[in-house]
Order: sequence, then structure tokens, then C-alpha cells
Amino acid sequence: MDAIGFGALNLDKVFLVNEIPGAEEESYVLDLKIYPGGSSANTIVALSRLGLKTGFIGKVGDDEEGRYIINDLRMEGVDLRNVLVEKGRTGCAMIFVDKKGNRAILVDPGVNDTIKFNEIDLDYVKKFRLLHLSSFICKVYDSSFKSQKKLVEAFDGIISFDPGSVYAKKGLKYIMPILEKVDIFMPNEKEIELLTNLNYREGAKFMIDMGIKVVVIKRGVRGCYITNGKEEFEIPALNVKVLDTTGAGDAFNAGFLYGYLKGKDLKKCGELGNYIAALCIQKFGAREGLPYKTSLRKFCPSQ
Repeated sequence: MDAIGFGALNLDKVFLVNEIPGAEEESYVLDLKIYPGGSSANTIVALSRLGLKTGFIGKVGDDEEGRYIINDLRMEGVDLRNVLVEKGRTGCAMIFVDKKGNRAILVDPGVNDTIKFNEIDLDYVKKFRLLHLSSFICKVYDSSFKSQKKLVEAFDGIISFDPGSVYAKKGLKYIMPILEKVDIFMPNEKEIELLTNLNYREGAKFMIDMGIKVVVIKRGVRGCYITNGKEEFEIPALNVKVLDTTGAGDAFNAGFLYGYLKGKDLKKCGELGNYIAALCIQKFGAREGLPYKTSLRKFCPSQ
């Protein structure tokens, strides 16, 4: 088994709007599209499409939205053994995208934050080579974050972690129990600066000095920066027409982790991340543009 994700499972409602309004402002909706989402789930679906054996740890509500998300994961080939159903409301992300591809997001976590550690099948999780973590919005409970902290202690494979803005805003001390066990840290440029009060290069070095093996900084239109403390790479983004940036970071994560699990060097991993992110942002939603393995061969013939 290759990669298992642990994060929120949301139904993404993507509103194409004339402009994203500020406080006391109004705008109007041009179109509405609905997709399954969740940061770690997007990454796992992308890895599944690329031919890896994947699974997921998450929770949905006992409602139509939850059934829709589960059916979609099943069709994508993701093992659902540790996707739980609980009475309550499935998580929902309301994503507002303007004509330039800029976005704003409001999240209703629903039952996402109620995953207890004893609900996780640890023997099952340990069958995977890599555990990929993303953030939970802790509105009422803190169960899922506590379970993530316990799981990284028990997992003996590769651990990758994308903190998202949610965890980054809570600060370094909050996520330190996870960071101490992480092999691959994958924040974006704003998040590394929030966590360290340093620029992205200095922030990456700070994380390497903490003992993290690989730090990958996503820089949007400026591509990515990668270092393992011995090597460092600035890899430019591909020049494509942007339709929607939703899920771009998740798509990048998938490309990088795919390369890493396939034994590629760090530069090639970054190039794969940039490539899959570029495909993602040319379509609406986080998953519409994610490629299958046959498409990847055009970019990386050895695959």
C-alpha cells in the first residue's frame, strides 16, 4: 500500500462570482458547481489516479452529501476502510472564485473534527508507506487534531504534512507535536512566514534545523522552493491560463509525493508537483484537472 491521507472530507460548493466582496459589499454569482473536496482527500485522489494504492482516514455525516463523497472516493479507487459515517452534518466548503481565479473560502466543518483515535484502525494504517496530513478546523471539538498527534507517534513510515492556513495561524507551538515526527513539510510561502516570522528560505532552513528531512515551499505563480539541507531548488511554475486556483496546493502535493514514492530526485519531484498543479488550475474545482497516469507519461516518459 502506498499512501493514506488523514484530513477533512468536504463538499466543495464553488461559486463563480463577478468579484469577491469585502465587508459591507455585494456581488453576484455567475455560476455554481459542486465537487467533493478536502485538502488531503484531493491529494489522495490525485495519487490514486496516478496508479498508487491509496486509503483515507476521515468522517462524513449520515446525509446525502456524505454518501456523495463516499461514492466519489470509491469510484476513484480509494480504500474506504477508515472513512467513518456519523450522525450529523457533512463538512462543506463554500468557495468564491472571481474572473481572475482569485478565491475566498468559508468552511463548515460538520463532523470532520470528531474523529477519535480509537476509531482509527492502526494495523490498517501501518500497511501504507506514507501518511499525508492536512488541517482540521476546530470549531467545537479538537478530537481529530488530537488523533493526528497520536497517530504520528504510532506510524513508522514516511509522514508528509501540509498545515494549511488553519494550522499555520495557530502557530508553531500548536503543531509542534506533529512537526517533530514529519519527514516532508509542505506549507505555502505565507504559511512558512506565519509559522517562523522568517522569509521562505530562512523559514525552510529553520525547519530543516528542527530535524525535518525535506521542506517544500509552494510559491504560487513563482513555483516552488525545495531543500533537504544539502541541496536546494527554485523551480519556476508553468505558464498556463488560470481558471480556478482551488486545490492547486493539493495537486502540487500529489505530484511531489508521487515522485518521492517513485524514488525521483527532489528537483524532479518539484517539477512533477508544478506540472500537476498547472493542470489543476486550468479547470474549475480541486479535482477536475487532476491527470491520470497515461497523461503523466507525456511529462515524465519513464512513468
